[in-house]
Amino acid sequence: MTAFYHWLTLALVGFYWVIVAAVSLRIVLKRRPFGVSLAWLLLIYIIPLFGVIVYLLFGEINIGRNRRKRVKVMTPQFRQWYQQLSSSGSPLGPLARPIHELSIRRLGIPALCGNSMELLENCQGILKRLIRDIEQAKDQIHLEFYIWHPGGLADEVAEALIDAQARGVQVRVLLDGAGSRDFFASNWPAKFNDADIELVKALGVNPLRMFLRRMDLRQHRKIIVIDQKVAYTGSMNLVDSRHFKQSSGVGEWIDVMVRMTGPAVWPLYAQQCWDWQYETGDSLLKEVTPLPEDLGASCDNGHSVQVIPSGQGLPENLIQQVLLSNIYHARKSIILTSPYFVPSEQLVDALCTAAQSGVDVKVVVPDKNDSFMAEWASRAFFAELLRSGVKLYRFSGGLLHTKSLLIDDAHCIIGTVNLDIRSLLLNSEVSLAIDEPEFCQRLQQLLDGYLQQSHQLDGVRWKQRPVWQKLIEQFFYTFAPLL
Repeated sequence: MTAFYHWLTLALVGFYWVIVAAVSLRIVLKRRPFGVSLAWLLLIYIIPLFGVIVYLLFGEINIGRNRRKRVKVMTPQFRQWYQQLSSSGSPLGPLARPIHELSIRRLGIPALCGNSMELLENCQGILKRLIRDIEQAKDQIHLEFYIWHPGGLADEVAEALIDAQARGVQVRVLLDGAGSRDFFASNWPAKFNDADIELVKALGVNPLRMFLRRMDLRQHRKIIVIDQKVAYTGSMNLVDSRHFKQSSGVGEWIDVMVRMTGPAVWPLYAQQCWDWQYETGDSLLKEVTPLPEDLGASCDNGHSVQVIPSGQGLPENLIQQVLLSNIYHARKSIILTSPYFVPSEQLVDALCTAAQSGVDVKVVVPDKNDSFMAEWASRAFFAELLRSGVKLYRFSGGLLHTKSLLIDDAHCIIGTVNLDIRSLLLNSEVSLAIDEPEFCQRLQQLLDGYLQQSHQLDGVRWKQRPVWQKLIEQFFYTFAPLL
């Protein structure tokens, strides 16, 4: 019997090491950034069995068989539809042109001129403006959000949608299953069902299917399109900040939304059609109003908006390419804001290179964060950035949730993308690349207000922080690519 247990133990150990070797080989053969591969290998060897299981669950982007089939069908359909859009005949700006060319080649979506945009910054003001637009809707309203949290003005938005459906407006709502779990646990889904509002849970979390589809992929977009004429997108979830995460000790969340009319509304609505079909299999693209013949007409000033969706089912690494292109093209200044600042090696190198080249680089992050791991991982990048001349600011007026990049005061990217690996490579996101001086001037004023509520980190004092803090930072830095 002793011999039996001896050989059984050897067999189990051998079987385990075969699995570890196979998973390690798979990690090495995947073409991913070195830091990502190293982090996974460390996890597997430091916490052996747990690390293998975690990699099998979360190590690769597995969207599931049905969604893969849908993407295969949808991709040529949407590319053909995007061909109806044409960019302005006028020359685009020096920062807009590379992004336009990149988006055309990888997505098929051109930069579009002739848009009217408003930068909205107050949560309650945004929700009240949205309610007014919903009350004026005549044909259809389509919303999709990562988080819908009941309470305050968010409930008034829900009531406005029910009233709109009652007067004959087609209302569709797509919400992430994990981010909006409080909404799905409330009585609002039943009310929507009674009102015949179509409500879809995107990427629902089902432990029974964990090995069939990666469970931590999220639908992180925030898009509203009304009558295919008015669109909203930006960093704000459908929440009233006075009623959201008040117990987390970070203050009210600080967000922005862009309200837009004009040609760029169509690619935003097309993206909503993509997300709806990706989740349900039902095609809405045929419902898109025929595009006006003058959509691609030349713009006198050449100012444009580029809609850039990224994430599941779309070309990989696209938004990081856009960010890198903008940073490397900067000549005077860069101001970047992100609530979760855990950048890739390429983005850190780009920011450092820009600062060392004489560009005035400013990075604004929250002073208090609702994510413990993201906070400590973020701090691990500060020393390298400060040494290179990047100016780091910690915002103390709440949880700064705005995601923006302003280049040379004349070109900006604004949307849903956090500067972390999850947003860059995993989650479904949407960004606007805006080449419009007046809008960028308004954003500059907003960012100046953020800076006035922030304190700048001193590189000398940062070096003198306690050793125990450096150790914690280094630990989370090691696993930063997995956060």
